[in-house]
Amino acid sequence: MLSGKNIVLGVTGGIACYKACDIVSRLVKLGACVDVIMTKNATEFVSPKTFESLSHRQVVVDTFQKIEKFEIEHISLAQKADLFLIAPATYNIIGKIANGIADDMLTTTIAAAKRAIKVICPAMNTNMYTNEICISNLKKLKELGFVQVQPISGRLACGDIGVGKMQEPDVIVKKVCELLCGKQDLTGKRVLITCGGTEEAIDSVRVITNHSSGKMGIAICKECKKRGAQVTLVAGKVSVKIPELDKVVVVSTTMQMYDAVLDNSKVADYVIMAAAPSDYRPKQVASNKIKSENLVLELVKNPDIAAAVGKNKKDTKLVIFSAETENLIENAKGKLAKKNADMVVANDVTKEGAGFNVDSNIVTIITKNSVKDFDKMSKDDVAKIIVDNMLDL
Repeated sequence: MLSGKNIVLGVTGGIACYKACDIVSRLVKLGACVDVIMTKNATEFVSPKTFESLSHRQVVVDTFQKIEKFEIEHISLAQKADLFLIAPATYNIIGKIANGIADDMLTTTIAAAKRAIKVICPAMNTNMYTNEICISNLKKLKELGFVQVQPISGRLACGDIGVGKMQEPDVIVKKVCELLCGKQDLTGKRVLITCGGTEEAIDSVRVITNHSSGKMGIAICKECKKRGAQVTLVAGKVSVKIPELDKVVVVSTTMQMYDAVLDNSKVADYVIMAAAPSDYRPKQVASNKIKSENLVLELVKNPDIAAAVGKNKKDTKLVIFSAETENLIENAKGKLAKKNADMVVANDVTKEGAGFNVDSNIVTIITKNSVKDFDKMSKDDVAKIIVDNMLDL
């Protein structure tokens, strides 16, 4: 999920340092590259070697012993950071950053981290957290664009009970994922997606197929994966690269897609039928290339994959597509009912910028209770709208 993302974690001197160890472990497991900067006081609570073991990278400690290295190091880390996280963020570090003080490695690096998303996780005594100076500093940081993961109430290290306890690592990491990858509203959900066209052989050379590129289905795969879903893709003929997903089943014919979808839909929370399977196939397939002045084919109907899923689904939500050339809304509503689907994404493929082999689309999303029209937009943006509406089912 966080593969290719660079995160700098600033660890300051507070008992919540031990939670920072868990944060590093979780981020690394999600594929992030994590660099840790520790203040001198932080090393009194947790050894730098602990963070080095968890991050597999050298920890930068607040020291001015080698000025030349310091000048290079802090700029390098600031420039590479996609997100700069300070956890725990003490009263002292909050005050320094809010008032432009850069007198150690951590404060100097975050001052230079212009492009990074900045996140602080306050952790301190209740009276310090509710101090007017701290409140003012936090307000200033918020106005400057710093994201704050608010502390929770509980028993503090000093023995007091109140607000000031640093938020739990899983909540902090979830927030980091949302900031870097968008909403994580499909975490724990299994999504089955189909895309591309199928091919039905006429002879050893020729096939019946269609213009489907698979672009819309792949865009939906990426959006679902980005939101934390476990994604299974059943792909026919596609013209775009298939991203890294949890499971990919490549098929050629509609019957192969039918079998793959029914096998995998049993455990899916959502099934999104974005593929364009062939409605018909030749009744007989010639073993050699047909050489004839006139060719007459007898076709037989392929099974309706979406209808089969709709017939057997229980709690699974079914999203289907309806590519039309006329009577868009009427035909789409008919498919919604006939196939026992929960949502249909309809588009008029005769419109410029919609349909096959283009990077944009113009869709209408229809459920049993609503009809929503959308203007022309990229297929990536359409994918976001489809997933948003799917989650409202």
